[in-house]
Amino acid sequence: MIIVLAHWGEHLFQAYQIYVMGWPRPKALGLLGMFYPWLIQTEALHYGYALIMLIGIWVLRKGFTGTSHKWWTVALYIQFWHHIEHGLLITQATIHHNFFHSPVPTSILQLVFPRVELHLFYNSVVFIPMVIGMYYHMFPVEGEPKAHCSCEWHRHELPAPQAE
Repeated sequence: MIIVLAHWGEHLFQAYQIYVMGWPRPKALGLLGMFYPWLIQTEALHYGYALIMLIGIWVLRKGFTGTSHKWWTVALYIQFWHHIEHGLLITQATIHHNFFHSPVPTSILQLVFPRVELHLFYNSVVFIPMVIGMYYHMFPVEGEPKAHCSCEWHRHELPAPQAE
């Protein structure tokens, strides 16, 4: 969650640099980019984050049930697409050939939306179903199977596990 929130902060700070401070887009690299511009400009960093998020959502998915599982799966599908988009970007950067007759590596939805706004959108549409999934994980819908884990707030109401 710390990594997710830090990533959000970077994108929000980048938007602040563009829309409030009036910086040109190539100079608006977020907080981390102010100190390590070479790092922010590598597709490997962005692809790595997208892959880690995809793996994390996949691994944690088995801990969700019922409504929480449905919302977590929505986040998984959206993150999978986000990962595909970053796969296109890192492929273009690696082979030194940009697709779509673009002067820079470009993803599919980037053909329609600017990159900064697109990534704010991606972060939102992945994060929101994750939050909803976590809410229903901690506060399950009445009558749905409950996950047996330490993060459920009403775990003291669960029946004790049966000895075999």
